[in-house]
Parts: sequence; structure tokens; C-alpha cells
Amino acid sequence: MKYFGFLIVFIISLVLAVGLSVNLGQVPPLGYLMDPYHGFWQNAYSEDDFAQETLALEGLQAPVTVVYDDHLIPHVFAGNKADLMMAQGYVTAKHRLWQMEFQTRAAGGRIAEIVGSAALDFDRMQRRKGLGYGAKMGLQFLEENEPATLELISAYTQGVNQYIDQLDLSRMPVEYKILDYRPEQWTPYKTVLLLKYMADMLVGDRDIEFTNLRHVLGESMVNRLFPDIPSGNDPVIEADHVWDFDPLPVHRPDSVVYPDFSLLIDPVPAPAPGTGSNNWAVAGEKTKNGHPILANDPHLGLNLPSLWYAMQLSIPEYTVKGATLPGALGVISGFNEQVAWGVTNATRDVRDWYAITFKDHNRLEYRYNDQWIQSSVRVEEIPVKGEVAYLDTVIYTHYGPVVYDENFHPNDQKMNFALKWTAHEGSNEQQTFLDLNAARNHGDYLAALDHYTAPAQNFVFASSKGDIAMKVQGKFPLKWPEQGKYLMDGNNPVFEWNGYIPYGQNPSTLNPDRGFVSSANQYSVGESYPYYIFDNSFEDYRNRRINNRLREMEDITLEDMEALQFDDLDLHAAEALPVMLEKLKQDTTRKFDAQEQALLGVLEKWDYHADPDVKGPVAFELWWDAFKESVWKWLDQGERPIVYPDNFMTTSLMRDAPNDSIFDNPATTGQTETVVHHLQTSFDQASRAYQDLKATHGEDLVWAKYKNTTIQHLVANFSAFSREGIFTGGGRSIVNATSERHGASWRMLVELGPETRARGIYPGGQSGNPGSRFYDNFIETWAEGNYIDFGLRTPQDVENVLFTTTLKPTD
Repeated sequence: MKYFGFLIVFIISLVLAVGLSVNLGQVPPLGYLMDPYHGFWQNAYSEDDFAQETLALEGLQAPVTVVYDDHLIPHVFAGNKADLMMAQGYVTAKHRLWQMEFQTRAAGGRIAEIVGSAALDFDRMQRRKGLGYGAKMGLQFLEENEPATLELISAYTQGVNQYIDQLDLSRMPVEYKILDYRPEQWTPYKTVLLLKYMADMLVGDRDIEFTNLRHVLGESMVNRLFPDIPSGNDPVIEADHVWDFDPLPVHRPDSVVYPDFSLLIDPVPAPAPGTGSNNWAVAGEKTKNGHPILANDPHLGLNLPSLWYAMQLSIPEYTVKGATLPGALGVISGFNEQVAWGVTNATRDVRDWYAITFKDHNRLEYRYNDQWIQSSVRVEEIPVKGEVAYLDTVIYTHYGPVVYDENFHPNDQKMNFALKWTAHEGSNEQQTFLDLNAARNHGDYLAALDHYTAPAQNFVFASSKGDIAMKVQGKFPLKWPEQGKYLMDGNNPVFEWNGYIPYGQNPSTLNPDRGFVSSANQYSVGESYPYYIFDNSFEDYRNRRINNRLREMEDITLEDMEALQFDDLDLHAAEALPVMLEKLKQDTTRKFDAQEQALLGVLEKWDYHADPDVKGPVAFELWWDAFKESVWKWLDQGERPIVYPDNFMTTSLMRDAPNDSIFDNPATTGQTETVVHHLQTSFDQASRAYQDLKATHGEDLVWAKYKNTTIQHLVANFSAFSREGIFTGGGRSIVNATSERHGASWRMLVELGPETRARGIYPGGQSGNPGSRFYDNFIETWAEGNYIDFGLRTPQDVENVLFTTTLKPTD
């Protein structure tokens, strides 16, 4: 009854939210929602309330046992891989069907079909980026080259669809009822599309912003403020690593002429600040028990239902456990009896933009190498709820789709911009994870990665044999220095990619002398690596904190790794704040009033740990944000998008070059600004902001309250299905990278000894049903930095069995 009342409150809030966010023609029929036999009332249940002992699935070769533990984590025991995949599809759909379908709708640009014209611009962007095209190329690649993978995807698909076919209307996920639509059949295309969606979530480029900065600053100043290799780099692969291959030749053209104009277009959204990840593995020589320990915590948007779904999958050949991605096969980050692996984003520039000149308004030919060559036309028919379908004509060049043109975000610029992206190419990322699930050693791990194209990832590895390894994996274009940093001329062949770096020459390491491997989205390699690497968003703080701690630590235990995953030292603040305070006080004639003294007191007493119940991080963030804005606002170009230099560069200039001309705002006359000027004016601003916040929130304005970590439903205005005000610490550049809307979407620790020991947690719950007690029951555990035991289980030793279901072949 508790959850029954809970859901009533949810639905009342939700109906109000829908009514306030869309026009009346799109509000679902309230009579249907209130139907006592089929409406939302029927979603007020937890899964164990309706546990079924036996279910028949067509196509199974033998019975499959599914044992749910007391966290609703299924342990699936099958006799062969095809049955295992069918059972995984069925079980995942049973608990996450709406999420699976909604995410693939978003990937394919099909949201307007269920919510109306408000989502039309989003749908057009998704389609113009070519996600659906890339998925079709991926499916074609499987059909022609990897039929065994496709057979397993088809088995998974069959499992999903059998759940849909026997789904009773009363048990339909509540989101379908609110938005007034029905689930449709799953297809192998959707699984491929989901993996392309992950590539989209984790890739970014700043070609448009850098083009504008180059126009304003000149190339040499852009290179100074945005160096290709960060100073003080502590790379993913140890800096002194020796490369044992002969690199392919890549020659920079003698003359490179970029299109020289500033751009008004709105760039394709990059990953939100805070999107990142940590992973590492320590060798047995550094652990208390003498066994390798692997850790992984991907940082993504904090959503409900959770991005991840925990499962154990077992056949006679192997047992694997970890985080699955609803809609994809196997375990994505996890372990089996012999090996463990995890992933972080490798932040590589694999998406480039080209300015296209068409022959005429028909756009059937475009200029390349001073000749007119033929384009192709793809008409995207976008269904719109309550309206006629929208037809969007997208032109494809040999580079890729023309995303921006006179019909889409032209912003008065008669320019055309084509996107070249590795995700448009045929590939088989699914096989990578299927092979990792069954891997037994380092060789199997490397062979599995040979299938992997996008998104670029740092794959960490450890084995019970004692090996630890890291590989930066993806399909990386061969580029000459600075190629792809700016918008390129689509007519000029010198801007073409020069092929790809061979997979065997991607950065990797095995059992380094330092006794650990780690990655946290930093630059991949030392300066000796022979290929050009660039991205706009390499991380500068989490990686150094992790590496410094791992160098110091000995006799490491799982508990030590728990503490490191939850570490909340703000290294950026520790390096920047003492300099800020010292320079602020250089003017000895300045007198601080009582409010400013109070802010100074908070800052001076802070120990740089972003604990949830302290005020220091609030004060520092207010001051730092105001300071950074003060320093760089002169770069703003109105509606033309740009990017500011990052915190590491800003801190370095503040510390090492306080009187540099870079701090002088050219828009002001009669004065020359220095760092001290910006620190003083920004401190005044921060002091006022701090007082305003205290007036609103009271004296107990602590970091968790200010930060307001929110785990949001996938439909943002379904706030009744979200959780706000999570009491937890951390922050964007901190190992515990929990910010307002992003953080550790999955934390996993694995010790690979004679008996594998594992712990895991994520900020949500196993159920996709907001009325279930398993919808968000992990959140408090996650917020406090705790874990659940995540060891491998046999059918007989699953602890605290919730219920067991047997899936049997049809007669």
C-alpha cells in the first residue's frame, strides 16, 4: 500500500506536468489513465508481487533458470549462448521495456511521433547527424561480414518481442499510458542503433568554436591557449612507454588554407560538462592479498530508469556479471571467473566538419577538387503526433550528411556544413562485448577489441593470472597536425583523412613497472607517440589525483579502492585557491567588509574536500566562475559560439603569468587589467552572490544543498519520477565526479583471486517502474559511497532469493 499511495502522488504531479508542458491536444486521455483495470493504478506494484514460476518462450532449445536476488538482480542460467541471449532480451524487456524503446526512439529521431512538434527540431538534428544512417551501415556490415553476431542479436530480439507480445495492458509501463502510445516490436536494427547512440553521447568536437576563435585571435594564440598536448600531462599510457611498431607516414601539406570566416551556426551539442569516467587496475604486487584489483566508474547523466541494468549471465563455458545496457547484448562493464574489464571515454576527435559548395539550389552536385561531383538525397519522413509527417531533405556527400544548410539552422548564413564521423561506418561493437564476456586472458581481450570502432574508449583489463592492461581503442583517423581542429574546405582534397591508425598501433600497455594502469579522460600518451592526437576536452585533475594516490598506495584492499572511487579532494581548488587568496591580498590598502570577511573565512578554513556538509566548495565555485568569466569575457563574439580556455590553462596563467597581456580586456580604455584586477572584481561579485544565497537558503547553505544533485527521469518534465536533492559530495573535476546532473553512473570493484570478489552499485534500481520498491532503492547506498556484494553465483548459492522463474521451450 505504501507504493500504491506513492504512485498516486506521482501520477497527479505527472498529469499536471504534462498539462503544463504541452498543448491540450497532446494530453493523454484521463479516462484511460484512471481506468481501474488498465490505468496507472495497475502500475503500483513491485516485481515480486507477480512473480511467475514458469514461462514458455518459443525458440528456446532448453530450459533457462532465472534466479532473482533480493535486489532484483537476475542470475540467468542457460545451456547455450543463443538461449542466454534470448533470455537476456526477455528479462531486460520485462523490467526496462519503455527505457529501451525510448532511447532508440531518441537515437533515431522519433520523439515527435509520441510528443508532437515540440520535439521536431531534436528529431531533425538526430537524423541529420546520421545516426540512423550509421545504424543501417552497421546492420549491413553484420549481414555481410558477421552473421554469427547477427544471429545472437536476433535471439535477443526474439526474447524482447515475446515479452511485448504477452504484455498485458494493465502491466504496460506507466510512461506509455501517460504519453498515450504502445510499444512496438524490437529489431536488430534497434540494438545497432542503441550502440550508435552511445557513440553520439560520448563524442564531441569544437570545430565551429575553434574556427571562430581562430578568426578572432589568430592561430598562434589559439595554439597557446589550447595546446594539443597539455602541460604537466600524466597520460593514460605511461609517458616513457616504448612503441614497438613502424608508424604509417602522415605528411602535413605545405600550404593549408582554412575557410576564413566566423560562423553563426549552433554547433552540435557536445557531451555535457561532467561526462567522463575513471578506471584503473592495480597489480597483485601492490595489493594486500596479492591479486589484481580492477575499478571502473563511468560518469554519465544521472537518470531514472538508470542507464545500466545489472545482470549475471551464465552458460557452461563462462559466467559473467556486471552492468548491461538495456537493448544491447551481454555485459558492458563487468567480469567473469578469469578476467575483468571496464571503460572510460577516450575523448578523441573523430568527427570533422567540411564547408560544402553546391552547384545550384538543387544541391545535386557539389564542388570537390575543383570539379562538380554528384551528391545523394535522403528524404527523412518524421511522423509528428497530431500533425502531418514532416519531410526533411538531407543531402549526403562523400564526407557524410550535410547537417546545416539553408533549411536547418541557417542563421542567415548561406553555407552548408557536412559531417564526417567514424560512427557512420559499418562496425561490430556488439561483438567486442560478447567476446569480452567469454574472455579468459589478455590475448582474448585484445582480440575482442579488434571489433571495436566507436565511441573511442579506454579499456582497462585485469586477469586472475596476474595481468593488468589498458588499451585506447577506436577507429582513429590518420591526421596531420591540426587537421580537423577547424572547419575544413570540402573542395580541397588535402583535408581528407589519410586512412586510419592500425588497431595494433593504438596506444596500449601491459603490466607496466609502476604496478598500475589508469585512465580518467586525460591525454592518451607521451610526446613519443608518433601519431597526432587532439581533442578539446582532455581532463586535467581527476587523472592526476588517481595516479598520485595509486603511486603512493601499497597493500591495497577493496576498501581502499572504495575510498578512492569516492575520493572528493578538489585538486583544482587545491592548486588554484591558495594562489587566488595570495594575489587577492596583494593590495594591502584594501579593506574587506564584514560580508567579505565571512566569505574569506569560509575559503581559508576549507581543506579542499568537497564533502556534502561543508560550505567551502560553494564559496570557491562562486568565486572561480566569476573570475573565469571576468578573465575571458572579452573573447565573446555575440551569437558566434566560442569556447573558453579550460580551468587548468586559466589557473596556470593566473599563477605563472599574472601580468600577461592576455588578462587585459581590449574593450576597456584607460586601464590595463591584470590577474589581481580580475580576482578583486570577481571576489566582490562572489561575495554578493554568497550573501544572496544565504538570504534565500539560510546559514546552512552546504555543498550538497547548493549542488542539488538530481537523478532525473528520461522525460525531463516528469519530475514526479525523479529524485532531487541527493545528499552527496564530489564535483566535476573530482574523482567522485558527482555534479548537479552527472556522476558515477556505475561503480564496480573486482578482485581477481582464486575466488573472485566484487562489489557494485549504481544510482537507481533494477526496475523501470516508478511504483516499484526496486525503482530507486540503490540511491542512498550510492550517495553514501557504499556498495552491494556483487560476486558470481551458482543457482544454488544465490543469497536471499526473491523469486525464481523458469523459461521453458514451447511444446
